[in-house]
Amino acid sequence: MTDAQMGLIVATPIIIAFAVALRRMGVLRTSAAVLAVVASVGIAATLFLTQ
Repeated sequence: MTDAQMGLIVATPIIIAFAVALRRMGVLRTSAAVLAVVASVGIAATLFLTQ
């Protein structure tokens, strides 16, 4: 596993955690939080598989 892949494995859950935290605080709407999670997972999966 490369350093870039390891970084994706670490960064993606952090992004998801921030989206969930912002949703619970009322800063983001549910649709925006879901979009952030889906986008981050999609980007991470694409980058992980193309490394």
